[in-house]
Amino acid sequence: MLDWLEQRLRSGEISVGDKLPSERQLAEEFAISRASVREAVRILDAMGLVRSATGSGPSSGAVVISEPSSALAWALRMHIATRSLPVRDIVQTRLLLETQSALDSAAAPDTEQRSEILNQAAELLDTMDDPDLPSGWFHEHDSQFHTLLSSLAGNVVVETIMDSLRQATISYVQETVAGLPNWADVRCTLQDQHKTILEAFRDRRGQDAADALHHHIAWFYSLSEDRNGTNDQATPAPTGTAGAAQRS
Repeated sequence: MLDWLEQRLRSGEISVGDKLPSERQLAEEFAISRASVREAVRILDAMGLVRSATGSGPSSGAVVISEPSSALAWALRMHIATRSLPVRDIVQTRLLLETQSALDSAAAPDTEQRSEILNQAAELLDTMDDPDLPSGWFHEHDSQFHTLLSSLAGNVVVETIMDSLRQATISYVQETVAGLPNWADVRCTLQDQHKTILEAFRDRRGQDAADALHHHIAWFYSLSEDRNGTNDQATPAPTGTAGAAQRS
């Protein structure tokens, strides 16, 4: 059924927003039971390809959607839990994506959308300045801040991956924060780093933004390494774009 849907999406016979044929029609086409069709639709739902609604009427049935970050985040989260995807490598992937996005965003054209994204990022930081904001909400705003800035590069694939990484690593970050005895101080340091990053993005100082991001991400990851009593050089000395951050 997945191959069937892919072929029809490629041909344009089915588009995002269209409803899939009914369970009965699909069961007849594939010569399978309606229970098997429902299971296939549940898998497509988990993959972010359809959204199902029960009942009857125009709003019922399975509608084709496109939410790739949800499916990717679910897979990443499960494989991080099994430790087949080390957090160290996730951090390295973030470093690669975010520092390059910072460089690319500096050359992006001025648009209303760019201004809006920068304003949204600033509003997030304003909210995060509240010392009474629960740590869970602080992290949620933190990850949204990073995803917003990455979107300024105009690469929808990078934006999707960043959003997936945000969703996939939320448990890891919360565990790290919960184990820190000096969270209030760490929080202030993170905010100072965030504001430096945002200022560099606003001024289109791509190299400075990339360096600040590298230092920020590597520094936070080092906290979990220190807490666990390990030092596996998770963020080796960078080369090229972000080298200055490691030396600061």
